[in-house]
Amino acid sequence: MSFLVLLLAVWIEKFSALRQRVQRDGGWIRELHKLETGGLAKQPWLVLTILVLLPVALLGLLLVVLEPVAYGLLALPVHLLVVIYSLGRGDLLGELGPFRDAWRREDLQAAAHVAKRDLNICAESGEQLLEQVQRHLLWQAYQSFFAVIFWYFLLGPVAALSYRLLALAEENAQNPAVAERAGQLRHAFDWVPVRLLAASLALVGNFVAVSRVMLHELLNWNISAAQLINKVGLAAGEIPPAAVGPEGINTLDCLWELLLRAAVLWYAGFALWTVLA
Repeated sequence: MSFLVLLLAVWIEKFSALRQRVQRDGGWIRELHKLETGGLAKQPWLVLTILVLLPVALLGLLLVVLEPVAYGLLALPVHLLVVIYSLGRGDLLGELGPFRDAWRREDLQAAAHVAKRDLNICAESGEQLLEQVQRHLLWQAYQSFFAVIFWYFLLGPVAALSYRLLALAEENAQNPAVAERAGQLRHAFDWVPVRLLAASLALVGNFVAVSRVMLHELLNWNISAAQLINKVGLAAGEIPPAAVGPEGINTLDCLWELLLRAAVLWYAGFALWTVLA
């Protein structure tokens, strides 16, 4: 069922507006702010227990009840909704559109403006701006899609939901202690899938260049997932130095095509595992 859910999730994400209707975080974020600034301000682990562990425990209980009924067919829509909710927020390619247009026109001022407005990216120079947008593309693709489908396929919807709730807590927490604890747990969640994605990029990109990077970083606990995927992505795609105009946009296209090939490789692996299991 896991592979079917992943196929349906991709189809719905591409051809339906269901994702926008399902991904409603306002109520959860309001509760986060209430707890972290109220009586639990000095107990960040308890805040995360209430807002992360409790929802996933309730989801697990619901699935235990539904799985035996009708050969698991009643659990299928729950799996699908959880996976869709757990995917990243926003439209990555849509958000990059205005920046791509400005950069292609070589209008650095407009590119800096839309990068700040749409991507929350600031840079001191055009070269740094494009590099940060490349980093944004790689990180968002990883945390929005690859990390979620990895944990769903490995451990089911409970793990996928846990990852997204930790991400939301880290990104939206006003209490630094809560954000720090959520980031620590998320770092642990990221350790395996980001390295699996790195290996996939090596297979679909420049294997030798990625191997040089991974030789030093494979077991490095301290490197963040964002740093690792940026290093590996640029190496796998053989991305040249930043350039203004169409050449710079080509680097974004190259990275996106690399990520698409990695996604196809993952789905092929999931399909093979499903058939052989």
